[in-house]
Amino acid sequence: MNAYDFDKTIYDGDSTADFYLFSFKRHKIIFFLGPSLLGATLRFYVLKKGSKTQFKEKMYKFLQYCDIEKDVKDFWDINEKKIKEYYKKQQRPDDVIISASAYFLLTPICERLGIKHLIASRVDPSTGKYEGENCHGKEKVRRFREEFGDTKIDEFYSDSHSDDPLAEIAEKAFIVKGEKIEPWN
Repeated sequence: MNAYDFDKTIYDGDSTADFYLFSFKRHKIIFFLGPSLLGATLRFYVLKKGSKTQFKEKMYKFLQYCDIEKDVKDFWDINEKKIKEYYKKQQRPDDVIISASAYFLLTPICERLGIKHLIASRVDPSTGKYEGENCHGKEKVRRFREEFGDTKIDEFYSDSHSDDPLAEIAEKAFIVKGEKIEPWN
């Protein structure tokens, strides 16, 4: 089994940020959430207060203005082309995607690509509230073990050292920068 982070690893960009911008263009009322998002950004990134989960719940408030099923489908109709070529060439039937992005956002693209195993942040698509923690860092390992037990990860791919915990439990790990793949240091 190979495991992959999603954003900037097999997807060229950040799917959550891209979906936010897509939704903002489609639903102009999201503009009025700007001050709240700015406050949350300053609190988390500048003042270092609160958790990433709390920050993301504030950010996800925009979902209340979306037609989730239609917007997510339309988003992937436009953005499916951002799946990286290296991944398409080496994809295996037992691949698992482990991402901090929302499960509801990644499910349709995983279905389109034939990816059967998705572990992602559990976010209510109508409220933006999390069920549990943001699927990031050590939480990815905990969630992988919860779903797959002691199953071995043959190869792990990510763009970020925030995924060191998953890299440590893989037989081999690789850092991805664009289409370039290098051994994990």
